[in-house]
Formats: sequence, structure tokens, C-alpha cells
Amino acid sequence: MSRLGPVITLAAGAVLAVGLGVASVTATPAANDEAANTAAEAPSAGETTAAPSRSSEAEADATPSPQRTEPKKIAKADYGGYVKGNGGLIAISIRDGKAVGYFCDGKAEAWFKGSESDGELRLTGLGSAKVTAELGGGRARGSVAVGGRKWTFVASTVVKPSGLYRATAIVRGAKLRAGWIVLKNPQGGYTQVGAAFEGDTQVPIPQLQGDRPTAPVTVGDTTIQPEDVDGFIEEMQ
Repeated sequence: MSRLGPVITLAAGAVLAVGLGVASVTATPAANDEAANTAAEAPSAGETTAAPSRSSEAEADATPSPQRTEPKKIAKADYGGYVKGNGGLIAISIRDGKAVGYFCDGKAEAWFKGSESDGELRLTGLGSAKVTAELGGGRARGSVAVGGRKWTFVASTVVKPSGLYRATAIVRGAKLRAGWIVLKNPQGGYTQVGAAFEGDTQVPIPQLQGDRPTAPVTVGDTTIQPEDVDGFIEEMQ
């Protein structure tokens, strides 16, 4: 009986060793499979799998889109000057981007209307009459085309009483219209030019009072009231 004890002990040890070996073999494949799965999920060289963060996406969404720049328009300006090669005068007035102009050499005349934007002036009149100019440095530089002819001009900014004036009335069923350009001379006094028409017939035009150009004047036997440009620019648009 005493010899059976060590044999049983040895047998138990052998059984335990076999059990541990089996457990070790069972655990090793599982570990290998997990390692293989990890390797399969890992990115290859040169490849990144990092997803964009929420903050990056938010920053992209928050980036403002380019905004359109509204063209700049002149609130108020008046210009007047001589037409080169013609001897006539031209006057241009702008109010909140709206513009009117008048050319006159005592014989021919033309009214214009249009707009100004970003220092560019575009005005049109009857037929092919037109004015184009660039504004800057207190001057309007451009050209005027009337009756198939074209001249250039440089018109400086002016202040009242210099500027553009107009008067209208109905005389014997016909429309009487008159226009004037008044420019103050550097040496004193005023230069002015204008034209008046009763219907389609040109009639003599009176001179305006230089320091009071809106004072009433008489054309023929009709008294008319000249207005400065603020009184008719909206009507002409």
C-alpha cells in the first residue's frame, strides 16, 4: 500500500501536466487569431485612416463664402466745363447714382440721362447722342457725341450758382423748354450758354442772373421760372 502513494502522485502530476499543455495549446491559437485580426485591421504603409474630427468639419462649415461687392455710387456731384474743339459747354449732375447732362454751344443742344457707378459715367440722349466719362480727382474726363460729331471735355466740380438749369411752360398749346449752363469765371463774373425752343422752333433765350439763376425770366411774352438740377433730375429719369 505504501508504494501506491508515489505512483498515484506521479500519475496525478502527469495528468495535470497534460491538462496544462492542452490549455496552452488552446490559448495559443486564439492569441494568434487576435494578432492576425489586429494586423489585418492596421493601415498599410503610406495609408491613413484617421477620420476628420467634428471640429474640422465645423470649421469648414463656418468658413464664410465670398460676398459680392456692391458698386459704389456718388451721392451728389456737379461738373461743368468747356467742350474742346467746339467752344460749347457741358454740365453733368449726379444724385445717388442717377445722372443727367446738358451740352449746348448756342446753336446745337442735347440733354442726356443715365447713371454713374464706380466712377464710370454713361449717359444717352436722343438718337445717337451720348456722354461717357471717368470721374476722379474732382473732374469728369470723357467725350460727348451729338449730331454725328464727337468731342472731348474735362469738366471740373462746381458749386451753385454754377451748374445746370432748366425751365418749361406751355405757350399757345406748344411746349416751351429752355436750358442753361452757368459757370463762374475765376476772374469774376459768369459764363453761360443756353437754348430755348417753342415746339420745334428755336427762339431767343434770355440770360440768367449770375448770382440768382433761378429768378424768373421772360421768353418772348412768357415768363418762366428756371429750376436748378435738384428740381428736375428725378423727372428726367
